[in-house]
Amino acid sequence: MKRTIIDASNLELEDNVVTIKRVTKVVKGGRNMRFTALVVVGDKNGHVGVGLGKATEIPEAIRKGKEAAAKKLVAVPMDDNGSVPHDFNGKYGSASVLIKKAPEGTGIIAGGPVRAVLELAGYKNIRTKSLGSNNKQNVCLAAIEGLKNLKTPEEVAKARGISVEELLG
Repeated sequence: MKRTIIDASNLELEDNVVTIKRVTKVVKGGRNMRFTALVVVGDKNGHVGVGLGKATEIPEAIRKGKEAAAKKLVAVPMDDNGSVPHDFNGKYGSASVLIKKAPEGTGIIAGGPVRAVLELAGYKNIRTKSLGSNNKQNVCLAAIEGLKNLKTPEEVAKARGISVEELLG
C-alpha cells in the first residue's frame, strides 16, 4: 500500500543536513565546482521526508534540499511507546536498513543517516541496523522506504477482514 504524500504548508518542519559534498565536473576550460546537500525534514509527529539539493553555493544547495524534502513528506505509523508497529527491512539500491520495534526506555539506536530520519519522524524507542551499502543518500532513502511500507494493526486487520482484537490474539 502506498502512503499519500503530505501537504507541508500547514506543518512546522525542522530540518537536519545529513551531508554536504563538493562535486567537480571537468570541462574544457577547467573544473566546475558544485555542492550537493542531503537534507532530512520532519515535524517529529509522524511526518518525514528526504531531499537532495544541488547548487554552486552551499546555502542554496541546502535550501533546495529542504524544498525537495518537503515535497516528498510521508506519514509514518507509530505505536503507543513511540516505536514502529512491527519489524521491517527497508531497501533502496544496495542499501538495506533493518528497523526493529523496541520497548519503552530504549531510545533511538541507529547510525548517523538513519538516526536523522527517525528523530525527525518522531520515534522515541527504536533499534536499527544498516546493512549493505553505507552510502548516506541510499541509507536515508532505504529508511524512508521501510517506514513507508510499515502497516498499522488496523490496516492489516482491515485487509484480512478481521477485527484488531482477533489479529492481536
